[in-house]
Amino acid sequence: MATRSGATAASPSRGVVSAFARQANPAVFVPTLWRHRYLIGQLTWREVTGRYRSSALGFAWSFVTPLVMLTLYTFVFGVVFKARWPGSRTDNLSEFGLTLFAGLTAFSLFAECVNRAPSLITSSPNYVKKVVFPLEVLPLSVLGSALFHAGISFLMLVLAHQFVVGMPAWTILLLPLMLIPVSSLALGASWFAASLGVFLRDIGHTVTLAMQVLFFLTPIFYSPDALPERFRSVLTLNPLAAMVDNTRRVMVLGVPPVWSSWAWSVLIGGAAMCLGHAWFHKTKRAFADVI
Repeated sequence: MATRSGATAASPSRGVVSAFARQANPAVFVPTLWRHRYLIGQLTWREVTGRYRSSALGFAWSFVTPLVMLTLYTFVFGVVFKARWPGSRTDNLSEFGLTLFAGLTAFSLFAECVNRAPSLITSSPNYVKKVVFPLEVLPLSVLGSALFHAGISFLMLVLAHQFVVGMPAWTILLLPLMLIPVSSLALGASWFAASLGVFLRDIGHTVTLAMQVLFFLTPIFYSPDALPERFRSVLTLNPLAAMVDNTRRVMVLGVPPVWSSWAWSVLIGGAAMCLGHAWFHKTKRAFADVI
């Protein structure tokens, strides 16, 4: 009798673990998300167009903003601080600005998604009350919008590279591969933050602060080789470090990525995405009660 009771008591916990593992399986949730691809596309387009609604320049801001930022960072770090990037093909000031901008764009793709996530569900109560609406597509629409604007920034980067340095190296064709781990990590973190934002309203301020700290802990304005040897191991704790560095290598420096770090980044990003979806799916049933 005791054994039977123990087995019965253990069954609910085993069921929870089994359900969580099922939702963490990409073979389960990816086909579900694929069925909602048209909805994701519509929500993504709404995110893109909503940013420039009622503005005079409209989509032109997508080109003006990265151009201004590229010029600003080149002036501040190249002219004021007289910095140069080690390992660059030339000692050109413009190439230094392009190198900074490539790393910044990769980081901004991640930061834009995560910063938006905590308020994503609470700002859409009408969707929460609709039982049939797949709430898990909301972070995907933000990711789609971030990829759209990152694509424009990278396009501006290519044009600027062609103008000030010359034809980009063949490694630029590897850019889509470099964005896979960044996008996966951003999506997984967004699912986590979107869920926590429903139950912990202060999480938005925490995420904003964390992104500011992570910004300086990621080698965007400095090369990893510039760090003292004893601090370089700390960068391995930041998954964005390798992602940003590999993006910069293929976009501007014209050298292949470090494939071992890229593969590790893919594993980390994939794990974050799977666990983030499982967590979001487990907690979303309580969203309506809280909101």
